[in-house]
Amino acid sequence: MTSPVRTARRTSPPDHRITRRHALAVLGRGAAASAALLLSPGAAGRARAAAKTTITIGLQSDINTLDPHQTASVGTDLSVISHLYSSLIERGPDLKLRPLAATSWTLAGDTTWRFTLRSGITFSNGEKLDAAAVKWNIDRVLNPATQARVAPWFDLVSEARVVSATALEVTTKQPYPAFADQLVEFYLLAPGWTASHRPAQEAMGSGPYTLKEWVKDDHITLEARPDYWGGRMPYPTVVFRPIPEDSSRTSGLLAGDLDVIVSVPPSDFPRIDSSGRARAGSVQSARSAFLKFNTLRKPFDARGVRQALNYAVDKTTLIRTLVPGLTEPSNGQVLTPAYFGYNPDLRPYPYDVAQAKRLLAEAGAGSGLQAELDVPAGTYLLGEEMSEAIDGQLSQVGVQLNITEMPFSVYMNKYLPQHNMAQAVYITQAWPTLDADGLLTLFEKGNQYAYWNNDAFSSLLDQARATTVPAKRLALYKQATAVMRDEAPVLFLFPQPATYATANTVDWHARPDDWVRVWDMKPKT
Repeated sequence: MTSPVRTARRTSPPDHRITRRHALAVLGRGAAASAALLLSPGAAGRARAAAKTTITIGLQSDINTLDPHQTASVGTDLSVISHLYSSLIERGPDLKLRPLAATSWTLAGDTTWRFTLRSGITFSNGEKLDAAAVKWNIDRVLNPATQARVAPWFDLVSEARVVSATALEVTTKQPYPAFADQLVEFYLLAPGWTASHRPAQEAMGSGPYTLKEWVKDDHITLEARPDYWGGRMPYPTVVFRPIPEDSSRTSGLLAGDLDVIVSVPPSDFPRIDSSGRARAGSVQSARSAFLKFNTLRKPFDARGVRQALNYAVDKTTLIRTLVPGLTEPSNGQVLTPAYFGYNPDLRPYPYDVAQAKRLLAEAGAGSGLQAELDVPAGTYLLGEEMSEAIDGQLSQVGVQLNITEMPFSVYMNKYLPQHNMAQAVYITQAWPTLDADGLLTLFEKGNQYAYWNNDAFSSLLDQARATTVPAKRLALYKQATAVMRDEAPVLFLFPQPATYATANTVDWHARPDDWVRVWDMKPKT
């Protein structure tokens, strides 16, 4: 059953700064509930005894679906799905593309991609993963009746053609230089099996693991395939456990019930590192955090209001208080340096209360402006705490946010299928291609994610898409990111650090691109 939506109007500190005492009080919220989510001492002992064969991973939320064509959530849905299904191409921990079901891929001319597939790959039921199966998957996504969440990735695809059992050609309507990169998120279903099963709730793939059990909001258990074509996995059994409370994930790790956890509050780092049982860390992420404005609704249809809020928030203080030393303010763009198309010439919006007030007055907003802010509970690193702190800072310019926390599934349903986004949402976004064409397309006119219609920005993306010359693409993305900074469809915050912790028995470092994959891990003796 879906948990209720909770609306909160919080009291913020009187000063624009977040006090350390306030931040720690917020961070400690919910700690009392952690014991209910942990295993009994006897179970903990059994879990430790089984550490060499079973790895248990604590995620911040449960998955929404097992259908790989109905999700773009890397850190949860697709991370689990990647253990069950194969993609043509994957991105390694070094962020470089490498073969998976495809052994090679080439761009012939500007609009034809040629793929060579491995021979002999089968799904668990014996169906072949051949060129015909890949074509079927592409056709499924292109079929409007499927209503595939990943359909926008294939808007430029005109046709997939089987050349032979191990050869496939994909033709695009215009140049699509990032197509191969995009395929790292495209996992392949078995055509015959899918016709008589529910891929959102069941799984039968060609990946290294099979689905043993999915108990919603409790655990997902996977078992390694002994006949997997890609080799032996480091752990025979994998358990993913959704644990929304940050403190509960940390307690579970220190109790020995969890081996790996993600999205760890930096305030928990000292406790973990001093435990003698585990260690915490962080890496620079390709994911940006921001408040996304619904520019189709007042008051955020006015550029001056959007710019004002960018000036009104002191990002440096947010970072220093909640994620000290782990990131820095975004320089007026959602891209990070990891992306092709990143604009190094942009500068952050400075903290300037006077400028914020002036812009609000010019826009006719004045003092007393109120706006809804939706926040998915337990989803983004300190998302709730960041939202509260931003609300406190905005109160200095007469802006009040009415914050509603809700389950991620409810949040996403409003955001996409219902297309009924609040006036603003707290969100973090990344794109697996690490190419501006992917992430910036989420803001393109007509895109279901956008809630912003800007002709100049969208035209620049179209022009960048129409050429395969890197220098031309970079120049166009430079213009596009400059337009986006000025128009401010979001309140730019910071690149979200990827924080994590592991038991001393596991060797793993979080990836900048959010994937949580067991074959990147190994037992530590």
